[in-house]
Amino acid sequence: MDDSQYERLRTLRRDLHRHPEPAWREFYTTARLVEELEPTADELIVGPDFLDADDRLSVPEETTLAEWRERALDAGADPETVEHLEDGQTGLMAVLERGEGPTVGLRVDIDGLPREESDDPDHEPVAEGFRSETGAMHACGHDAHAAIGVGVFEAIADSDFTGTLKVLFQPAEEIIGGAKAVSHRHLDDIDALLAVHIGLDHPTGEVVAGVTDFLAVSQFHAEFTGEPAHAGGHPAQGENAVQAMAAAVQNLYAIPRNEDGPTRINAGVVEGGTASNIIPEHASIEGEVRGETTELMTYMRERANDVIEHAAGMHGCEYAVERTGEAPSATNDEELVSLGYEVAEGIPGVDSRLRTASLGGSEDATVLMRRVQETGGTAAYVGVGTDHPGGHHTATFDVDEPSLAIGVDWLSETVCEIAEEDD
Repeated sequence: MDDSQYERLRTLRRDLHRHPEPAWREFYTTARLVEELEPTADELIVGPDFLDADDRLSVPEETTLAEWRERALDAGADPETVEHLEDGQTGLMAVLERGEGPTVGLRVDIDGLPREESDDPDHEPVAEGFRSETGAMHACGHDAHAAIGVGVFEAIADSDFTGTLKVLFQPAEEIIGGAKAVSHRHLDDIDALLAVHIGLDHPTGEVVAGVTDFLAVSQFHAEFTGEPAHAGGHPAQGENAVQAMAAAVQNLYAIPRNEDGPTRINAGVVEGGTASNIIPEHASIEGEVRGETTELMTYMRERANDVIEHAAGMHGCEYAVERTGEAPSATNDEELVSLGYEVAEGIPGVDSRLRTASLGGSEDATVLMRRVQETGGTAAYVGVGTDHPGGHHTATFDVDEPSLAIGVDWLSETVCEIAEEDD
């Protein structure tokens, strides 16, 4: 990548960093990417043409979507693109057709996190004038992912690649709700899929050809409904939803471990009640279960459902459980890992290459990987290291921008090698 290309990508990344948007609100981000990709792409499949709307998870209320649409327009997003995104059907796929050859996919995610960014003067986005203006934050590098996706697309357009390239700019990864909605018709002809993440505690100059150990995850919202009563005068007339919720929380953490592998449980948000003198009629839990395999996650999910049901029954309450996000485990195909590892040796700026490294978390790219594998293709999840001053999801997270060039050069060369090996 030459200096002018790098500067363009850095400018794009900083613009996206200034305008982060949480899941299903990526109106500005999608419009900005359309603007960048339109001159090069043979086809742009945008928003509702990219997604199966009914498969989206945890879509915000219309009032919230309207607020973010207006914010995107105020920031300069193209009104026609924003209108096309309808009820938060964000994201896009850019397609490049270069004759006979394999169809190669690259998945990058584009959403931000609902948290404030640091305003410390030493935080580089503050010092350089690109701190978030939206109240959300790119605290996990998805601004860099989007920029890398654009860079790879343009690099392949200028190469001798033969085949079809699809770059999927996926919304709503942070809530484990976006990959499930990507329409299968855009995946089922992909012969090889790469998904990428920056950082993951690997330094600038280090790349990982196969990120491993994805935990399958299922997130849920549990609602408990009881009967209100005066806590002093008629306590026995109430059915205490907070008691039901508290019993559920305690017993969720008591779900037995499983001999087949590691499992996780967390009640991340618990809420309920209105006043100290009212038997509470409403309470809720936002939580998640995880497992080393999809089967272990399913075990935890079923046990969690049992706990919630019986805790509600014990205290005379009704309950409802909504799945708010879910992704399976996944494994990389060794041929893609080996190819990426070999390509990395000759990439400028790469001074350390790892064949594999453990993630130990969850990612909904696994949904896309498994779909491609089920239809006869191969898939791998790769990592591009970057020095970052704060941990992922913290207020001081930032990326070391030279990592953008490393990611583009490595991934575009890997895409070309995939096509060559297919000949």
